[in-house]
Formats: sequence, C-alpha cells, structure tokens
Amino acid sequence: MCAEASHPAVRLAILAKAPLPGRVKTRLIPACGAEEAARVHAALLRHTLAVAAAALPAARITLWTALAHDHPLFVELAARHTIARRDQPEGDLGERMRQALTPGPAMVIGSDCPVLTPALLKRCGEALATHDAVCLPAEDGGYALLGLHQAHPSLFTEIAWGGETVMADTRERLAALGWRLACPATAWDLDRPEDLERWRRSKTGIPHL
Repeated sequence: MCAEASHPAVRLAILAKAPLPGRVKTRLIPACGAEEAARVHAALLRHTLAVAAAALPAARITLWTALAHDHPLFVELAARHTIARRDQPEGDLGERMRQALTPGPAMVIGSDCPVLTPALLKRCGEALATHDAVCLPAEDGGYALLGLHQAHPSLFTEIAWGGETVMADTRERLAALGWRLACPATAWDLDRPEDLERWRRSKTGIPHL
C-alpha cells in the first residue's frame, strides 16, 4: 500500500457516549461520584468537539453516538458545530472503529484525551499524506487517535481493547502489512482520579463543569 498526497481530504470520526451518570467514566465514580463523573465526561466531549471544529471543516467531522443517540448534549454540540451525527454500530470497539474509518482516509478519536489540540489534530491529518497510518500512542499502552487510508480488518480483531498492549499490537499488525506509521506525539487519556487532578493542574483546565 502506498499513501499518496492526492488522496481525498481526511475525515474525522469522534466516538462518544452520552453523559449518563453511572454509565461513563466509571473509574472516577469511587472518587467523585456518578454525577460528577458524568459532568467530567460532558466537559471532555465539549473540549473534543471544539478542538475538532477548530482543526477541520465541519463537513469532514462526524459524531458517532452511543447509549442515548438523541441526548441533548449530542444535539446541542452537533448543531453548534454543524457536524453530522450517526449512531455507533453494534459490535466491540474494534468493529465500531473499523466502520467509522470506512471509507478512508479517516481518523478516529474518542472524547477522553484532554491534551488533544487543533494543531496536533492537523499534524495527524497531514501525516496521512506521506504515511499509511497515523497514531497518537497513549501513556497507558493504548492510543488516543488512529488514522488510516484503509481500515484493514487485522487492525481491529483479536485485540484486548482497554489493555496495555493495544498500541504494541497495532504496531505489529501495521508492520506485518508493510505500512508506514507516523506517531506525531504521545498523549494521555482521562480515566482515573489522578488523571482528573492532572487536567485540573494543566493549562487546559476543565470548562463547563
């Protein structure tokens, strides 16, 4: 496979759950409670959509929703940023990402990465002009972004999603395909109480809580 600069513009898929108390950011609940965890989740989603809208034209962004597809926050954010909404399909995370990345070139992110910026998102999109894949490896062993020209099935099956070997497994699969990988930066996700404190100490802060 060869990535060519003449490929069409890169799309961005954002996979997001509705901020339902008790259903999101469950690892934060023992420290701050279900309601606060849901508010953190909502704040992260607002941040992610603002970053995406600042980096890419609205026509290239799709919000893929789960848990409650017509949740008021989804409706509000899609209208504010004039982006499309789609229901996430059935299946595990790998299958949902594969479908969101088809057709390529496309990138997929969640809404858990507080250090994602418009400049970094643009760098990832630009990397696909000269590489077959782009990732933002995460400190926990996963990744915060995956971008591909082609969503090859081997990248989405028999991977322990949420585990510490996701990025390593993905690198191995990409190498087996002979695909060139760009990793513009390392990121971290907000999953645990200590991550929440880290974000609160950062310049980004937590808006809309």
